[in-house]
Amino acid sequence: MIHVVAFLHLHPGRREEFLVTFRELTPLVRAEAGCLEYVPAVDHAPFLGFQSPIGDDVVIIVEKWANPGALDAHIEAPHMKAWGKLVDGMMTHRTIHVLDPHR
Repeated sequence: MIHVVAFLHLHPGRREEFLVTFRELTPLVRAEAGCLEYVPAVDHAPFLGFQSPIGDDVVIIVEKWANPGALDAHIEAPHMKAWGKLVDGMMTHRTIHVLDPHR
């Protein structure tokens, strides 16, 4: 299994619009072979004393894939390419971390 944590930095005020597109995409991704988890996350409010704020214009995507091949197929899926074109103008930049769980 591999984990992906993607920080998608959006232009100010675009978060709700972005999340609408993400909700439409989610069933297609979850139907992909090897997708174990695929959810958006935003800052928890009210903030906890130990929390480092991420900001209102960042959406974090938390993913789990059965194996690297499943992630590779996900990246190349036609619905992902189409969605990427749709949301590209909503983002300022993104940071993606692909992680191995440590046991």
